[in-house]
Amino acid sequence: RDAPDSALPGEVFAGRENHTQRQLMSNSSSITQFLLLELADRRELQPLHFGLFLGIYLAALLGNGLIITAITCDHHLHTPMYFFLLNLSLLNLCSISTTLPKAMASSLWDTRDISYSGCAAQLFLLVFFLGAECFLLTVMAYDRYVAICKPLHYGTLLGSRACAHMAGSCLGRELGLLDFTFFLAFGCFVFVVVSYVQIFMAVLRIPSEQGRHKSFSTCLPHLAVVALFVSTGMFAHLKPTSISSPSLDLVVAVLYALVPPAVNPLIYSMKNKELKNALQNLILEVGFQQQ
Repeated sequence: RDAPDSALPGEVFAGRENHTQRQLMSNSSSITQFLLLELADRRELQPLHFGLFLGIYLAALLGNGLIITAITCDHHLHTPMYFFLLNLSLLNLCSISTTLPKAMASSLWDTRDISYSGCAAQLFLLVFFLGAECFLLTVMAYDRYVAICKPLHYGTLLGSRACAHMAGSCLGRELGLLDFTFFLAFGCFVFVVVSYVQIFMAVLRIPSEQGRHKSFSTCLPHLAVVALFVSTGMFAHLKPTSISSPSLDLVVAVLYALVPPAVNPLIYSMKNKELKNALQNLILEVGFQQQ
């Protein structure tokens, strides 16, 4: 009944197999969207999640925006360290803007769908910006290494052209070698560790306690940001499968993607007197202009 009497058994089987393959291909080609995991099953909790996401997003926008504006407007902060900090704040804004607006819209409108192209673009941009941030943190570790271990060569090794090249290479390496992000990230981590071993050895040789404290204070914010970035990333990707679950993976993804961009400005502004003064002057200047 399925084939003419003249058809051979092998031909009948091949015809059925091709028909099945065509059905599978048509079904797979019809997938145009994905469903995102929900933070909670209860609809009444969705506005709470929207408010939480909105608060985190506004904190990230405000903190990183203030740092970018203060460094741009204050000529005393036009140094390599603050130039790299400005680029870090830009990357933080880009990375958190890749995922959070969609999460906010999903919580507000109670929707879970995301288009195939939107999901692919979101994943690519998130990996791109996080990889660039990893390279930039490595460059910032090198900046601290030169400033403490080779202070007489600081102006030569980290001139304006060299800083621009290093900041640009954080994006251009990432574009050309995106498939090797994991190996590059591991190499960056090793470089940061080696740099800080050299930094701590150099700081411990400083005779005055005030000099050691000043050197440590310039390194601790960067070291705290690196620790936050690495610890959340390692827990997200290297946690044992025995404790893995969709809900835990979702919470870890939220912490990994949202917490560092929102907390980094606070970490850098707490221990940095120059940045504090620049932010205070900026706020006072804006207040006088409004009056």
